[in-house]
Amino acid sequence: MPQSLGDALSYTSRWLEIIQKTEITEAEGKQIIEESKNNFAEHFNKGWLEYRKSVTEAGDWAAAEWTGSGAIFRDVLGREYIDCLGGYGMMNHGWSHPEVVAAVRAQLGRTPMPSQELIDPLRGVLAKLMAQITPGDIKYSFFAASGTEAIEGSIKLAKMYTQKPGFIVATKAFHGKTMGSLSMLGKSDYRVPVGILYGGPVYHVPFGDADAVERQLEICQKVGIGIAAVLFEPIQGEAGAIVPPDDFWPRVREATKHYGVLLIADEVQTGLGRTGKLWGVDHWNVTPDILAVAKSLGGGVMPVSAFCSTEEIWQCMMYPNPFIHTTTTGGGALACSAAIASIHVTLRDRLWEQAAAKGAYLIPKLEELAAEFPQVYKEITGRGLLIGQHFHTPETGYKVAAGLFKRGVLVAGTLTSAQTIRIEPPLVITQAQIDEVLNRLQDTVAEVSKTL
Repeated sequence: MPQSLGDALSYTSRWLEIIQKTEITEAEGKQIIEESKNNFAEHFNKGWLEYRKSVTEAGDWAAAEWTGSGAIFRDVLGREYIDCLGGYGMMNHGWSHPEVVAAVRAQLGRTPMPSQELIDPLRGVLAKLMAQITPGDIKYSFFAASGTEAIEGSIKLAKMYTQKPGFIVATKAFHGKTMGSLSMLGKSDYRVPVGILYGGPVYHVPFGDADAVERQLEICQKVGIGIAAVLFEPIQGEAGAIVPPDDFWPRVREATKHYGVLLIADEVQTGLGRTGKLWGVDHWNVTPDILAVAKSLGGGVMPVSAFCSTEEIWQCMMYPNPFIHTTTTGGGALACSAAIASIHVTLRDRLWEQAAAKGAYLIPKLEELAAEFPQVYKEITGRGLLIGQHFHTPETGYKVAAGLFKRGVLVAGTLTSAQTIRIEPPLVITQAQIDEVLNRLQDTVAEVSKTL
């Protein structure tokens, strides 16, 4: 065996022992931290590590997450943090929800992955569930692993059904970073370095501006440019929890019907309760033609995503070639078991109502803090537990995030709004935990204000 393979075998043996340990000593924890930092720097992404270094280091030892429950997680040294990031919307149910974990563990003992040739029951169960809980007459679903895959599938489905190439999307939008999804993304910083992306025309309009959408649809019709779909997030996540005017979604729905264009709702981050409704579009009683969902669908335990549509639109996925869109690992048994349990908990515990109530308490408190420190804050935006704290400069936001982390609260910025720090905790966060976050935030902002 070549030396490098022998080293790899020894390395896997050591880490399998660590993974199966129930307790980690302080010395072991410090060793894991140093090894993890080196691995990230040498084999994953040194820039990523450097970007987060001053935020995620506390004292002499950086934080390496290790375990968690509800809205609390602990690092490998046993230090405790309140999670106000929620895995960028993945952790609606909190860390390691016991019922989701139990469902996955039971399925793991049966069969982790299907053959892909026969009928696997859980994929059918999840597809039926999606038909039952999605808006309007959406009936069919395809399952993958990530949000960007769900958007890629939505784009492909819209093009196949309409036989048109164009899309209308929003500035500051975020839809993923694979090639098609990246073409729709609203910040050029991520598109330009890659060069040529999707070949069809993509028009970016201001989010929340229904007039701009209507004008673009009218112009495209006049000059003969076919538009397959309009693609928006119900509430923009990475732009900083931006809520559109109340007439935006209804007018866009009406305009797309008028011009014979499909409407795609990117519910990857907003779906399944995050904004205080089961679906983000439910705030405006709008039914999209295609809906994409991911993140919290797996209950914070397994990666799973879906794009869903009506029976009429789905015909092009079934005939003449039912294998026009496939994946080997997407929609596997473990992923589907997690999603089934995740949906069960969401419906039974009415997590969207918890998000609405907690957001209705938290957002006014943040607005009071912003009014107290106008030199720090620009504004507070959001709905439910998708909340953006907008600061006057990126540097100020970075100081607030670092200050909170030193006080045991995890938050993070957004990918298309550098001066924004999100608050996006698990929907199961308790009232006591929310109040403690507010106390620590008050201390942090007061400290930061003295440096301005």
